[in-house]
Amino acid sequence: MHDDAEGEPKVKTQVKIVLLTLALAAIAMAQETKVYREGDAWIEETTGALPAQHNLKLITNLGSVHIQGGAANNISYVIKKRVHGSSEQEARRAFELIHVSANTEGDTVVLYGQGPKSYRGRSYSADFDIRTPRELELVNAHTGGGNLSVNSINGRVEAQTGGGKVTLDDIGGVIGASSGGGGVDVGTAGSDVNVETGGGNISLRSANGRVYARSGGGSIHIDSGKQNIILETGGGPIVVSSCGGDLTAKTGGGSISAGSVGGQAILQTGGGNIKLASARGSVRAASGGGGVELYKLLRGARAETGGGLITAEFIGQGSDFTDSRLETAAGDIRVYLPADLPVTVRAAIDMAAGQKIRSDFPELQISSEGSGIGPKEAYCQGNLNGGGKLLHIHTSTGNIELLKRTVSVSDRSPR
Repeated sequence: MHDDAEGEPKVKTQVKIVLLTLALAAIAMAQETKVYREGDAWIEETTGALPAQHNLKLITNLGSVHIQGGAANNISYVIKKRVHGSSEQEARRAFELIHVSANTEGDTVVLYGQGPKSYRGRSYSADFDIRTPRELELVNAHTGGGNLSVNSINGRVEAQTGGGKVTLDDIGGVIGASSGGGGVDVGTAGSDVNVETGGGNISLRSANGRVYARSGGGSIHIDSGKQNIILETGGGPIVVSSCGGDLTAKTGGGSISAGSVGGQAILQTGGGNIKLASARGSVRAASGGGGVELYKLLRGARAETGGGLITAEFIGQGSDFTDSRLETAAGDIRVYLPADLPVTVRAAIDMAAGQKIRSDFPELQISSEGSGIGPKEAYCQGNLNGGGKLLHIHTSTGNIELLKRTVSVSDRSPR
């Protein structure tokens, strides 16, 4: 009995040692590293895994990042250090300068990569490929200059690169993404989207929330946004196929093409053309010199251009229509009005040298002032259906047409 009592603590101690040894072995096996040749580069590849947490944070100053959500029950990673044009011995010395780590801090899995951008004149990088459960609440990823992609995450995504391309798709939470100069490409987004680039192109397939996108000079293309959309670019074109709320689109000189807008639209360009298929709210459109085409306007519009043609088609009733103003310095103005719309019209051509005002509405009076053979001022004014909100039309040298709207007019509007 006494011998057995003394032996029991020894057995327990031995069991603990065995379990600790197994645990350490499991940790060691969770991360593996190998070095191999790939083309003209040497690769140090490290693979590992950590238990999944609520959040994932990845910060590196060099290399690309790819994060893929899915059915995984842990967070696995492959880190590839890459050195070009070295012997294996030189490559291994370079690899030692790139410090990478993977660990857990509270409810967050954290991966770091840090190192100089070159070694003895040779460039190298550390690329991260991560597989994670879809149910993450937050992905926060930053790279100093490589491409960055995140796919299939239910939660929020914050993504930033110093100059590479950002690609995001199938994201359930709020998106915040930026690049110092590369493009930003977003597929489907379940919430708000806020993206910015120093000069690259921006594209978005669909978003359930609000959208804000800004580029220093690239193009912006939005297929569908269910709420308000605000877009700004220093000079590229803007295309929006569908906006469920208010739309604001501003470019320093590119064209603007918008499809259906569920609210008001503010469209401004330094010199490009503007086209709008339809809007349920009021419209403000301004171009430094391009044409302006506005179709299926439920409410009023204010449009101006430094020299292009203005076309405006109004479809609202008396209670919908608001005071409107259409003005161009040198181009023609063509207006389509419903036959039963109560509106007060004031139209004028400053210098009509062969240019005329034509109207489908006999209630409107057309007159001109001036003598001799030089340009004359031409006017058209009157009340349609008893009068209502004011429609002001003005051009310096172009023609003005006031036409009765037919169904076929809006059918011909560009998409």
